[in-house]
Amino acid sequence: MSFHLSAQDIRVDDGHILRARLDNGEGEWVDAELDLNTVLGNNDGLFEWEGGDFAASAEGITFQLEGDENVPILRAGLTNMNGDVNWHDVNLAERITNNGGHFELQ
Repeated sequence: MSFHLSAQDIRVDDGHILRARLDNGEGEWVDAELDLNTVLGNNDGLFEWEGGDFAASAEGITFQLEGDENVPILRAGLTNMNGDVNWHDVNLAERITNNGGHFELQ
């Protein structure tokens, strides 16, 4: 299940640390965090899952919960190999889930 459906207080700190309170399946809300630099990379100006250290070549990183379903969207200007900045976004719920109160990449 996409993590945002069982989470509270979702935010991204320092441009790359995803934090939230997650339902652990036992009726408790637990603090969780995931360094997005360990799961997202920059591949020639595009976000890449299972890459790494995207924030090192990004600018203007923002995070918002969007739409009626509060979809977690990360946006940034990512530098490509020519040095140009490309603005892109990634839906964090595409690959990040809540597994017993812990973030997990699927």
